[in-house]
Amino acid sequence: MRPLEIKNTMIDNIIKALEEVLHGKREVLLRMLTCVFSGGHILLEDLPGLGKTTVAIAVARVLGLSFGRLQCTNDLLPTDVTGLNIFKSDRGEFEFHPGPIFNNLILVDEINRATPKTQSALLEAMGEEQATIDGTTYKLSRPFLVIATQNPVEHSGTFPLPESQMDRFMMRTSIGYPDRISERGILRAGSQKFSIENLPPALSPDEVVSLQVRIESDITVSEKILDYIMAITEKTRRHPMVSVGISTRGAMVMLRCAKCVAWMRGRDYVVPEDVKHFASDILQHRIQLNVSSKSEGADILNSIISEIPVP
Repeated sequence: MRPLEIKNTMIDNIIKALEEVLHGKREVLLRMLTCVFSGGHILLEDLPGLGKTTVAIAVARVLGLSFGRLQCTNDLLPTDVTGLNIFKSDRGEFEFHPGPIFNNLILVDEINRATPKTQSALLEAMGEEQATIDGTTYKLSRPFLVIATQNPVEHSGTFPLPESQMDRFMMRTSIGYPDRISERGILRAGSQKFSIENLPPALSPDEVVSLQVRIESDITVSEKILDYIMAITEKTRRHPMVSVGISTRGAMVMLRCAKCVAWMRGRDYVVPEDVKHFASDILQHRIQLNVSSKSEGADILNSIISEIPVP
């Protein structure tokens, strides 16, 4: 897939600012911004030390978002995620102390090290943008974005994410090792802490929400594009190597991301290339392969998409 050509000046400036922190990873940054402006969450699967935490903090700073962090361990409790009511004896009443999810952007580091009960505390927040504590429902801040990480090779002491939680993530992707030139630049520059602290906010939370609404309402989608998305979705459900195909939610996510890609490319309408650009990152974690299949999910998806006639 060709690199995404940006014709939106604001996004281009944001990407340039973030590239000062995460060198040589423009496409990864575009995936993260696509999730932000499409109102979705992202799962980063990568080895330690490749910049996952750094880029999450940088994205929050550049977009003017409040930031919270959860370092997941086996003893992390659901109340460590959502917050809890604490009894104040001097007033004779309970006082609610909000948890990290009451920020605009929350980094959930090594999410698969949290127990299933604690992982489930994130489900309502990610799906409904609200949290229920002791029978009281609290609305979360808008925008609300979860950036979760997990190590794809170290599985000791981890709890695999169930399909219901994986489906809450708009994309699953990785950062990967930097190229030689970028990594050499990182070594020469040394610590990036000063750069992050001095990144100027380009937007505010209200402006991010406003852009989310504009992208959803102003980008035109033709009937042919809807048919194209449906053709991809239906083919995954009939493919002999796929036991569980793309759900309706997955098709909706593909459409929302395509609108955002069109907007970043400077258009007010969606074309097939917008649908295809991040399709693998959007769909791969939403299909289940047959036990007999030895193919990778990405290979099957690419084969499916290549077989669908482009309108």
